[in-house]
Amino acid sequence: MLNYYFKDTLESFIQKSTEEIIGSITLSNLFDSTLFQNKAWKEQIEILKNAVTGYKGIIFFEFSIPRMGKRVDAIVIIDNIVFVIEFKVGENKFLAYQIEQVWDYALDLKNFHKPSHKAVIVPILVATEAKNSFIEISTTSHDDNLILPIKTNRGDLQFVIKNTLVFFQGKEIINGEVYEKGSYAPTPTIVEAAVSLYNNHSVEDITRSDAEAINLTKTTSAISEIIHSAKNESKKIICFVTGVPGAGKTLVGLKVATSHLDEEKGNQSVYLSGNAPLVAILQEALARDKVRREAEHGNKVKKGEAKQAVKSFIQIIHHYRDAYLINPEPPYDHVAIFDEAQRVWNKEQIIKFMKQKKEST
Repeated sequence: MLNYYFKDTLESFIQKSTEEIIGSITLSNLFDSTLFQNKAWKEQIEILKNAVTGYKGIIFFEFSIPRMGKRVDAIVIIDNIVFVIEFKVGENKFLAYQIEQVWDYALDLKNFHKPSHKAVIVPILVATEAKNSFIEISTTSHDDNLILPIKTNRGDLQFVIKNTLVFFQGKEIINGEVYEKGSYAPTPTIVEAAVSLYNNHSVEDITRSDAEAINLTKTTSAISEIIHSAKNESKKIICFVTGVPGAGKTLVGLKVATSHLDEEKGNQSVYLSGNAPLVAILQEALARDKVRREAEHGNKVKKGEAKQAVKSFIQIIHHYRDAYLINPEPPYDHVAIFDEAQRVWNKEQIIKFMKQKKEST
């Protein structure tokens, strides 16, 4: 598996025919490509060819952000800058949710993709039929080389790239090979935010629990002791937590995950579930709570930014699995909590599925 559908140097990309590029993208796509999708790729390719002519660098189509389950329409790397480009083909307005989408991609790369930590990240929303562009290069207040979303139409993308390169001239050049193989690694800032977010929130408010607090404390304490023992003795240990619905298993998993987020001590952890609605609810509830609590103290925090911290310790297991089909390195996390483990496949079914997945790539 690759974490993109198409990759090429900008010089080679410009020379190839649109049909050849679409063919390569389609072959890498595990799902059926529709006529509508192919037309969208055709528009994107033609716009990008015009915008990057004369530059040296790397281009990716449908770049997968490790463990986030998202693919960016296009990423263009020139010198030290990573242009994160989201196209809305046929759109004549810059809609709020579309701006949030490309901003979310940029945040995910900056916060969870190791080579992006120090790179200049420039999110660009291209509404192809918009009459006017809004081109202003503004950094965030965190001095993190993250640019606020730029909104442009098809004709001004070249101007956006040119101006941005002038603005950030003289920085260290990014190696495209290193970038594409970049692993999942939350930034220290995100880990700190995750710990703070969870420690200041009573998760009992969002997960129903009929178990007595003393039982939950005993269970989480016992698991923590086992984790420390595994670390000290360099062992791999698996624990099973059982109970009737409402017994507090999810709460135990969350408490174990968030109490082992100390990167310096080698206690990276993650809560994983194949239940996508559960993951969405937990992420949404904690993010909303963060926004509400900050507002009470007079601070304005967007929900999308608050959710970044939650993503570092609550994730969908399928995306976790897919990331390590691509990356042969050991997982970033030393502690993995699998919720609803009774729903997982047996050995035979997993082998069958993985064989089919490999044959389709």
